[in-house]
Amino acid sequence: MIREFILQNWAIILILTAFTILLKTTVFLDKKTIRRMYVLICVVFLLSVIVFAEFYLASLGKSEGIRIVFMAIRYSATPFIIAQIIYTLVKNMRWFVFLPAIVLAVINIVSIFTGVVFSIGEAGALQRGSLGYLPFIMVGVYCVFLVYILLKRSNKQSTEIIPIIFLSFAFALGLILPFVLGKDYSQIFCVTIVIALFVYYVFSILQMTEKDSLTGLLNRHAYYATISGDSKDINALISIDMNGLKEINDTDGHAAGDKALETLAFCFKRAVVPKQSVYRVGGDEFMIVCRRSSEDEVIGLVESIKKNVSETEYKCAIGYSYCSDGTKTIRKMLKESDEMMYANKAEYYSRIGKNKYRK
Repeated sequence: MIREFILQNWAIILILTAFTILLKTTVFLDKKTIRRMYVLICVVFLLSVIVFAEFYLASLGKSEGIRIVFMAIRYSATPFIIAQIIYTLVKNMRWFVFLPAIVLAVINIVSIFTGVVFSIGEAGALQRGSLGYLPFIMVGVYCVFLVYILLKRSNKQSTEIIPIIFLSFAFALGLILPFVLGKDYSQIFCVTIVIALFVYYVFSILQMTEKDSLTGLLNRHAYYATISGDSKDINALISIDMNGLKEINDTDGHAAGDKALETLAFCFKRAVVPKQSVYRVGGDEFMIVCRRSSEDEVIGLVESIKKNVSETEYKCAIGYSYCSDGTKTIRKMLKESDEMMYANKAEYYSRIGKNKYRK
């Protein structure tokens, strides 16, 4: 039995082993994310054992009571795995993301006795109950949420979009293929998830060389590579500088300052579209590079950022430079956007000073 399990699941064992080794040696991920990755690896491996055991018992034509318990675990595990993926990949995600999966698990346990979701027929075949498609619906909802939140928190760059699309494709197959391949798909589900996660992880590690570890924005190195490379289609720059970071660090500590920078970064990510890239180029300094954008789009982006930031407790100074005919160099646009930003910053501190004086 063990020999058959190893032969059928060799790809899973090999990839999960490589995954574990890479996690052990990586320096790009924080300890909390790595621990959650380990939990994900263990859950997927245990699911592969349960799936093997279920189909092994089915081939023997006995132990229907144990089989239906394994079936309940299998139907419950998939939403839990995707919830764990969301919990692992999305920073600051709360535990309540598991609540729908927990509800489904309770329904599946009830189904062991009632057949409301599934049961085993006289010939040992799976029979769907009145809620037979609920597990697939739940998985679909989780997948859509995962893709949505990854896209929302991304920098809208192709290097991030491609692995998200790949992950989406793998999960979409998980919803479609069971109806095409039938029960046989259950035996390749685990390896599909493992390969999708491993590929996404490798892409993520490759992106780390271009990302700022705190905010998830593109870093200073990526910024200079962008403006020194093919910059012919860059027609706008936006300079952003946070107001009051030093005061926050001095008063509330650097953890509060880090939270402020993370919050602002998320405000910027929410505002940009794929042809606009956000970079953290210094402690509290940010740049947005716009390609093939109209001036209305650039102004709209600035207004969106101001609106997003106004919903937080933080403030920032913003300036931009736009060129419609390609006559301005990157250096010239940078100078103009910085000058506007510094003027905006000076006006802010002047206003704060006047308010203090009046008090």
